[in-house]
Amino acid sequence: MEATIDKPSTRSGHPTGLYVLFFTEMWERFSYYGMRAILLLFLIDNVRGGMGLTTSEGAAIYGIYTASVYLLSLPGGWIADNLLGQRKSIWYGGLIIMLGHIILAFPSDKAIFYLGLAVVAMGTGLLKPNISTIVGELYPEGGARRDAGFSIFYMGINLGSLLGITIVGYLGQKVGWHYGFGAAAVGMGLGMITFRTLGQRYLSQHGNEPRKAETSEATTSGGSKALIGFMGAVVAILVALQLTGVLDLTTAQGLAQAMGAIISLTALGYFAYILLAGGLDTVETKRVSVLFIFFLAAAVYWAGNEQQGSSLQIFADRHTDLTFFGWQIPSSWFQNLNSGFILLFSPVLAGLWIFLANRNINYSVPAKMATSLLLLGMAYVVMIFASEQAITGVRTSPLYLGFTYLLFTLGELFLSPVGLSSFTKLAPKRYASQLMGIWFVGSSLGNLVAGLFAGGFDEENVAQMPSLFQSVAIFSLGAGVLLLLFVKPLRKWMGGIQ
Repeated sequence: MEATIDKPSTRSGHPTGLYVLFFTEMWERFSYYGMRAILLLFLIDNVRGGMGLTTSEGAAIYGIYTASVYLLSLPGGWIADNLLGQRKSIWYGGLIIMLGHIILAFPSDKAIFYLGLAVVAMGTGLLKPNISTIVGELYPEGGARRDAGFSIFYMGINLGSLLGITIVGYLGQKVGWHYGFGAAAVGMGLGMITFRTLGQRYLSQHGNEPRKAETSEATTSGGSKALIGFMGAVVAILVALQLTGVLDLTTAQGLAQAMGAIISLTALGYFAYILLAGGLDTVETKRVSVLFIFFLAAAVYWAGNEQQGSSLQIFADRHTDLTFFGWQIPSSWFQNLNSGFILLFSPVLAGLWIFLANRNINYSVPAKMATSLLLLGMAYVVMIFASEQAITGVRTSPLYLGFTYLLFTLGELFLSPVGLSSFTKLAPKRYASQLMGIWFVGSSLGNLVAGLFAGGFDEENVAQMPSLFQSVAIFSLGAGVLLLLFVKPLRKWMGGIQ
């Protein structure tokens, strides 16, 4: 039987339930980031039993998978809000993820491998938005304490990433690819044990029941017609792009580009539906409009950040000196720099937000997000210099990637924890998990762009690396400056919520 009262806070001032969710998410991220660290390398490997795909094909499939993981957060949020509740969605999602990793752990043909990827993506879409929603429910009072709670939760994400990349990356690159995929399944299993055994005791009633949207029959009927019309429009657009030769849906690259169009149209259509037919009052309309701006900022940011598993992974593997005291380290371990820096700086920034709040100094959420985009742009300025050295044929110092990861990790800490917190605070309660799913759709779009971008990093295009990195730097810096110009009106539309 579930507990009926909230458990007291720990000495840290945070609910004990936060740490249950911390360790559950830690093991889920162990499985996801560990597997992701070796996925592209496995797809393009033709020596150690990989699939032997070309760089462009492998990068496109990588992008489709990582985008799907976050895109499916949208229906995952809807299922929780309307059918299962957050707790059951997390449980079933975790079991599905584990099943997908078990499929990947056994050598098989391409069709079975792709099936395993699809199963992992479906399970993650069901789990990911709902565990973040419950974190927000633990802090009904909001404020800086909630932001600090999300920063602690975010440390769990990155502790899992650090462990996953280290263990799965080593097993995959040094022992065998499928040993790495199997280790990801074990990690997810440990997460489910944690959630099942401790969640009943420390999460009270949070997330037990679905919160169905309170809409009239007329609104529901209109929404159904709008959904059917939207789906028809998407199909018509894709058919037109195929017939005109703009896309080739018979190739991995074409499918990835088509998926980019679907993700963009889905996000725009969903925001339009909620704003126009979601039964929002004036205050809610303004707040959802702010969330739309935050969604765009997140999509831009993740398009740069998620290069760590695609273009930056290829750069580490092919153009970076991997010798460490005479031992060749796995190139996937460079992705640990992101997690390591987050674990180092998360408590610092969590304390900084509370320090500033206690002194009535308001570093607003829009300003934090603008800062994150500027830091991302600076990170890719460093990569411009690194790639200019790489095209001479000399393997570059690992310090280039080190500074790059440091800068965009700081940017991530300015964007992701506060973004998660903002979506739980600004979203209307009846759409909480669905809008949390939309937040992850921003990550989906960014991941897809990162995969497509990495397709240009084959051996025949080495000379283009500086210009490719330059394009990311210019776009990120420009987006950051633009967002800075809208900080004041966005703060006003947030209606006093910080």
